[in-house]
Amino acid sequence: MKPADDAPAPPDLDWRAVSEQLYRMRRALLVGACALLALVGGLLAWLVAWWVGAVLALACVGAAAWGLPAIRRNQRSWRYAERADDLLIAHGVQFRRLVVVPYGRMQFVDVAAGPLERRFGIATVTLHTASASSDAVVRGLPPAEAARLRDRLAALGEARSAGL
Repeated sequence: MKPADDAPAPPDLDWRAVSEQLYRMRRALLVGACALLALVGGLLAWLVAWWVGAVLALACVGAAAWGLPAIRRNQRSWRYAERADDLLIAHGVQFRRLVVVPYGRMQFVDVAAGPLERRFGIATVTLHTASASSDAVVRGLPPAEAARLRDRLAALGEARSAGL
């Protein structure tokens, strides 16, 4: 997957996209939140006034109409590329971000998957460096790819930091 022409990421790299399951998980969260909001709206309409339910129903429709395309674009913006000396992570639709993590600066690599992520078959890889403000996270990877990336980054990090 190549980044957009106006993205800050170098376009000539072998970019890897994250799993489609990231979109499906976020879509399920949005639909669940809208269903809960509709349920509360129906309860309030029954107890208080009909217009309260109408306002909440419109809010549900608006959230779904705006949210579904937004989470699709966000999922498609996540990508990463492995270079000889560092890992590049790019994401963002409106505010694009490119994180470059040198292998020698990594302290440890973490793979995490909560219950919902496990249900959808994805995991999150987090790279920890000495910097407290490091935002080196790759979301939505299949567990096998997350484990492969973790092992590769750990080996490269150990090899690069051995000379320090």
